[in-house]
Amino acid sequence: MSFLANRAVNLLSLHYAFQALAQGSGGVFLLVYLLKAGLTLEQTILALAATVALRFIFRRGVVGFARQFGLKAALVTGCLILSLQYPLSATIDGVGLALLARCVATGAGEAFYWSSFHAFFASQGDSESRGRQVGAREALAAAIGIIAPLFGAWALMNVGAGGAFALIGLVQALGVVPLLWTSDVKVEPAAPAIRATAGTGNLIYLLNGWFSATFILAWQVALFLTLGESLSAYGGTMALAAVAGAIGGLFVGSLLDRGRGAPLAALLVFAGLAAIAVLRAASLGSPALAIAANVMGAFAICFYVPVMNAPVYNLAKASPCALRFHVATEDSWDIGCIAACALALGLLAAGLGLPAVILLALASCLGHAVVLHRYYTR
Repeated sequence: MSFLANRAVNLLSLHYAFQALAQGSGGVFLLVYLLKAGLTLEQTILALAATVALRFIFRRGVVGFARQFGLKAALVTGCLILSLQYPLSATIDGVGLALLARCVATGAGEAFYWSSFHAFFASQGDSESRGRQVGAREALAAAIGIIAPLFGAWALMNVGAGGAFALIGLVQALGVVPLLWTSDVKVEPAAPAIRATAGTGNLIYLLNGWFSATFILAWQVALFLTLGESLSAYGGTMALAAVAGAIGGLFVGSLLDRGRGAPLAALLVFAGLAAIAVLRAASLGSPALAIAANVMGAFAICFYVPVMNAPVYNLAKASPCALRFHVATEDSWDIGCIAACALALGLLAAGLGLPAVILLALASCLGHAVVLHRYYTR
């Protein structure tokens, strides 16, 4: 358990637990809540694409802010802005100013939060224990995800959207507390050729953005519709999936750190994800099959995140500036996500439906398998 000796990483993982609690009890409901608020499926996907486009725009200010006030301040700022997306979501009633305000808050918050968080984790983590540190973080998040969706569904049905999302926003904001005990990370005044050094990371995150839009976000909407738009059924299904997900993280992280078998592990992870994507597409209309596909997907994601993020963090730590590196990779994530959303809208307009959208994940699984197998082989 030597990989737990890093105090900074432990504090970041504790902070991530708050993020996971907010995400599990509120974040997983944000897209499906738009459907409840009167948006069509196409409008929901457009709202997602608009949010991602705003992420890209707001991220232009992250490096300058972090140079002026520090990387920790940028992370805290992102966390606090993200907390606003929850109470703002409760005010949405169709397409209007409330939806725009929520998209702006989410876009700005995520722009500051994820670039800063990844840079912090990359800088403070240990390359030789990277897989286990990421795996432990994701296993903790998955364990929290067992209870969080049940709480979120209960609160939305019994307290109402206003009270539930306000409480979830408070949980998100409280995530800044562990960060107060972390040391800051210096952001260099300049980092020449940073985008050239981030080439592999950019490609991985481009594929990750595509994967997130199809395998995760589109699936959340499809699952919600398959379960008859029931918040309680949806929350219970997400909790059941987290039980499976909590099992996987440390195992694959340890395998990656040992080095042996990592190239084969990468191929197996993405072969499994591809098979689950096909199962998810085939399960729509069958609640029992969809629940099983959701559980298997959550288990596989706990393998996917360490396999995908461990090399990116190590490349960022070796780069001239971890923050600029992750600004570049997050930009690539946005491009991949928006491209997948655009293609999804085209498929829906052609009458192919959500199964075809979910099957778009196969392209990212193939791309990930090739890129990461090559990385781990080297």
